Amino acid sequence: MSLVLHNEAIYDICNQKLDIERPTYTNINKIIAQVVSGMTVSLRYYDSLNVDLYEFNKNLVPFPKVHFLLSSYAPFLSTVRAYHKDPSVFDITDLAFDSAHMMAKCDPTNGRYIACNLKYMGDVIPKDANAAIIKAREKLRIQSADWWYVGIRCGFCYNAQ
Repeated sequence: MSLVLHNEAIYDICNQKLDIERPTYTNINKIIAQVVSGMTVSLRYYDSLNVDLYEFNKNLVPFPKVHFLLSSYAPFLSTVRAYHKDPSVFDITDLAFDSAHMMAKCDPTNGRYIACNLKYMGDVIPKDANAAIIKAREKLRIQSADWWYVGIRCGFCYNAQ
């Protein structure tokens, strides 16, 4: 299992989402740490999905040669924007599929998904998350490979905040 992290994408997140004009290595490393921490939260807290690395790998890597993971993180809020309003579950889900929140420079709508896993942390109601995923599928036209159906799996971690 390999996590794709693209420097240019992370620099763009710093510039456009966090209002940091000249990102430092510390800024970049904090974003990477936040993303990896979010992905592995189930190793530290109870989570309804992917409780260990074996299950994580099993759920996201259906074939050994298809082991590159594209990750995103949402929401990114600068200190100025953090106090305006809390994003809704739909907003967070929508942003998770937005190319501006991806850790690699790519267009997620220009390709096919083989597996998808969303981790919600905090006070999220599963019913709201499912409704947001249905809307995101329709809006973004999330496509799976012709020979594979992508079920979007959700994990909920209420303890980590």
